[in-house]
Amino acid sequence: MSGTGTKTGAATRAEYCVVACAEAWRGAGEILASPMGTIPMIGARLARLTFSPDLLLTDGEALLIGDAPAIGAPPRVVEGWLPYRQHLALVTTGRRHVMMGASQIDRYGNQNISCIGDWERPKRQLLGVRGAPVNTLNNPTSYWVPKHSSRVFVERVDMVSGVGYDRAAAAGPSATRYHRIPEVVSDLGVFDFDTPDHSMRLRSLHPGVTVEQVTAATGFGLTVPDDVPFTREPTAEELRLIREEIDPKGLREREVPA
Repeated sequence: MSGTGTKTGAATRAEYCVVACAEAWRGAGEILASPMGTIPMIGARLARLTFSPDLLLTDGEALLIGDAPAIGAPPRVVEGWLPYRQHLALVTTGRRHVMMGASQIDRYGNQNISCIGDWERPKRQLLGVRGAPVNTLNNPTSYWVPKHSSRVFVERVDMVSGVGYDRAAAAGPSATRYHRIPEVVSDLGVFDFDTPDHSMRLRSLHPGVTVEQVTAATGFGLTVPDDVPFTREPTAEELRLIREEIDPKGLREREVPA
């Protein structure tokens, strides 16, 4: 396996996750980033401050912001007004890359945030489908999973909220035209669907994680290349931005403890 002897420096697992999430928006241009979760929020702001300066950010409510304030702090620069109805209109143009959570996700990227168990009589009620179907059929949709386990990475989701590659293909060209799941980031590694049948592939391991750990925590057979690299190390400047400007309170370490 490649990456042997990689120097991890002082970066924590949470900071590798931040960088992995930020990479989802590398070279994205002038599109709206919609990160859901603490580490994706930090990642989007890191991308804006480094390699994707044209990325559009919001305050999480209804404002387009022109800076990348610390998590929980108000913006210093407001660029525009983006109420909910305009946000939805923007989704249908494809000029947005959302990173959602997933209570369950399967080998083809079908995502569940609705319920656990049979839909007619679920064991646990969750958020509901929310905007997941529209997201997945209209703009790039990635996923963030802070605790990788076989309860989340399942053979078959109990309810399809976000549409995966197999279901999009079955629905035809109207569903596949703009459907794309660039990556899934978990606390163990980074995954994509760059395989002939668009099934999930292990793209990189976070330092300190083994392939065996990942496969044991996954409820289906992953595609595992012969040579799996490690997730890239944060640069010194990226660590400074994360620790001093974007997340000085260390909220990332609560989502992915050291």
